[in-house]
Amino acid sequence: MNTLLKILAGAALSCTAVHAEFRTWTRSDGKTAELELLSTSGSGDARTGEFRMRDGRKVRLAASALSEADARLLAEWSPSASAAEAAPSSGPPAVFDPVLDGNLVRLDGKSLKPVKDFRKPEKYYLFYYTASWCGPCQKFTPSLVEFYNKHKPGDDRFELVLVSSDEDEDAMEEYARDKRMPWPQLKLSKAADFKKKFKHPGRGIPNLVLTDTEGNLIKLSYEGDTYVGPSSVMAHLESLLR
Repeated sequence: MNTLLKILAGAALSCTAVHAEFRTWTRSDGKTAELELLSTSGSGDARTGEFRMRDGRKVRLAASALSEADARLLAEWSPSASAAEAAPSSGPPAVFDPVLDGNLVRLDGKSLKPVKDFRKPEKYYLFYYTASWCGPCQKFTPSLVEFYNKHKPGDDRFELVLVSSDEDEDAMEEYARDKRMPWPQLKLSKAADFKKKFKHPGRGIPNLVLTDTEGNLIKLSYEGDTYVGPSSVMAHLESLLR
């Protein structure tokens, strides 16, 4: 069996779409995978599609490897110019993908809603550990909003993800609404799993942690046991973006 088909055969992927271009594709042996069709080549049974998996990896599948219905979809597929222009670019796969993928929300109007157009950053993740009940966080957050609104638009090198220590989703949502937070946030139900898995240093909040996409620490609000504050992390990222 082709190596790429083995990857798909072993992949336990959800059948729920997480992006407008993703759908469930069925192989001729009945196995399914959630994929985004990017392009096609060839014709007939030799027609082949290039697909993207949820973790960013790309695979190629021939029409002959798909179910009859999906082989027909592959044969009839043609790219939409407007969709291609609107499709978000995405950075390389990151160590954080298994936790973040499909588990991000963002302020939309007055409520937090699932993020369907998340752009994975090319170089850096900035994780913001915070909570609505934290006085220093309330004081610091507006400056972080200002920083993000100044540096993020049009810059795919970094992305900020908020990891909340709030006790309920209503408090998390009200905090986001009150501070007009523009960035994605990890679902509250996934915050404990994220903290346990990555164990970023820092006993208190607000805490900013800057990493590369492989999870290597670059800068954080602590130097050893000494709290130097999140502003130093913002300054360091700003210098990297110059």
